Amino acid sequence: MTYQMIFGVLRCATFIAIALLGSFAHADNWAHWRGPDGNAVAPDADPPIRFNDSTNLKWKVPIEGRGAGSPVVWDDSVFVVSAVGLSGGDLAKHDFVLLCIDRETGRERWRRVATEAAPHEGTHRTNGFASASPVTDGEHVYASFGSRGLYCYTMDGILVWKRTDFPPMTTRNGFGEGSSPVLAEDRIILPWDHEGQSKLYAIEKASGATIWEVDRDEPTNWGTPLIVDFRGRAEVITTGENYARGYDLDSGAELWRCAGQTQRPAASPVHRDGVVYIASGHRGAFLGAFRVGGRGDIQGTTNVLWTIQRNTPDIASPLLSEDRLYFYKGKSGVLTCVDAQTGTPHYNAQRVRGLDNIYASPVAAGGHVYLCDRDGTVVVIKDSEQFEIVATNELGETIDATPAPVDNQLIIRGEKHLFNFSGS
Repeated sequence: MTYQMIFGVLRCATFIAIALLGSFAHADNWAHWRGPDGNAVAPDADPPIRFNDSTNLKWKVPIEGRGAGSPVVWDDSVFVVSAVGLSGGDLAKHDFVLLCIDRETGRERWRRVATEAAPHEGTHRTNGFASASPVTDGEHVYASFGSRGLYCYTMDGILVWKRTDFPPMTTRNGFGEGSSPVLAEDRIILPWDHEGQSKLYAIEKASGATIWEVDRDEPTNWGTPLIVDFRGRAEVITTGENYARGYDLDSGAELWRCAGQTQRPAASPVHRDGVVYIASGHRGAFLGAFRVGGRGDIQGTTNVLWTIQRNTPDIASPLLSEDRLYFYKGKSGVLTCVDAQTGTPHYNAQRVRGLDNIYASPVAAGGHVYLCDRDGTVVVIKDSEQFEIVATNELGETIDATPAPVDNQLIIRGEKHLFNFSGS
């Protein structure tokens, strides 16, 4: 076998291993806020279903400042971001902080102030200035603070590079920023949709250099892209008020688009077996199943498998566990579960007792689905075609970030604390 053939085989194997999400996470890591496969499922985790301050609590540590960015986990490290106000008012200076927490003890291993800056515009009262989740490949951890920049650190907290030259975003109604970066092969995909010139960037993860950037005719969007492999070619899937789209990962060229979304989308896509599911639910309702690999405008073609136009999610993203697609109605605690292949409901618009105001996305682990409310309630249901509540838990503080299920643990970032609940 020639050197070129060996190199090609190795490159192909590497690509297959990382294409679905673009991280190097194995099943026991939660390296991105949507988990190892991008669908918010931890296939080998089995966290507890009952927990509070006196039950199955491994540790609880205070987190200074505000941040809706979800925790990510690699081996024994938990990474979270926060924006710590240095004086009164939203537009005062903040420290934009990345924290590394020991997963076993809850001890703070290190904290790095990425930058000290005054935000250029305000944010919604329920949002902060650190709403993008970090992402890691086990060698580096990457934290985006949106208009305040993108930062790369080693796992020991040494700054490798930073990018602070992106144009500041102007978000709709001053609601603030929140889309998260995604790792894909040798690059970071960074969404940049706002009321100015929206863009999608591919940033070389080793150096921080721009590989490509493309303009987008989209207003503010809080969704996070998804990387999907199709016949050995990776697509970057994005939401958008005007169109759902697929881009070529190598070049940034737009491959396909489809209209139908509602205003100011926030939910992120999920995928299975070459099909992506994209939803939005503000001032309207839309959920579509799209076959990847299309070209041009796919509306009305066989690449659109089915659509739903009621009870779709606003802020929280859908959860796809095997062929079960779960999603809320708007921001309410009304849950629907459909067959992902057909869109046929297993149960439709089921009100979940104890849930009323939803920002965090559902996650699945150990045969259960974990549903979080902004009042600190976590309802656990069976991961099945039949709706069944198995536990209701109270944390006593707001939950906006999506939990991270890893091994026998459930790590939850609350408004004031980081919790680690551990089963036996």
